[in-house]
Amino acid sequence: MKMNLSNRARHWVTILALAAGLTLMLAGAYRHWRLHAHNASIARAARTYDVPPALIRAVIWRESKFDHRSVGKSGEIGLMQVTPVAAGEWAKDEGIQNFTKYELFKPEINIMAGTWYLGRALRSWSQKSNPLPYALAEYNAGRSNALRWAAQDRDDPNIFWNNITYPSTKRYIHDVINQYRRYED
Repeated sequence: MKMNLSNRARHWVTILALAAGLTLMLAGAYRHWRLHAHNASIARAARTYDVPPALIRAVIWRESKFDHRSVGKSGEIGLMQVTPVAAGEWAKDEGIQNFTKYELFKPEINIMAGTWYLGRALRSWSQKSNPLPYALAEYNAGRSNALRWAAQDRDDPNIFWNNITYPSTKRYIHDVINQYRRYED
């Protein structure tokens, strides 16, 4: 009888180990799919708005962890957590009629609108020696805050950094830049 129980126990341990391995494999496949499901849309937006694909991917990672159904506390929507106001500016600029905020749940539209906004921010700070932290501050906290923090910075990103009064924006910039470097490799 002991041998039979031992065989049964080994049988269940084997089944559980196989199930755990399969679960890990499926979770890894899902993560890979989620990270790469929007590659074509990211590439298209990168070409259209002249923003590096790795930067777009880093912003998506930080904003939504690649969840296109994500909704922020202040009403930001989708992969890039685009506000309806920013999306409306994009739609107007692109000549898109009858745009609604619900379209931001469509990954390809969200990526285009978010990349347009990010590209506009990068261009508006292009006179700075390192426009990226300024553009990311604007993307995260709005143009008026970024302008306030940039006032009197003498084109020194360190002074700009010290002027940022929102700890969450500092974390955001830090996180996006680090992830951007990872995606560039």
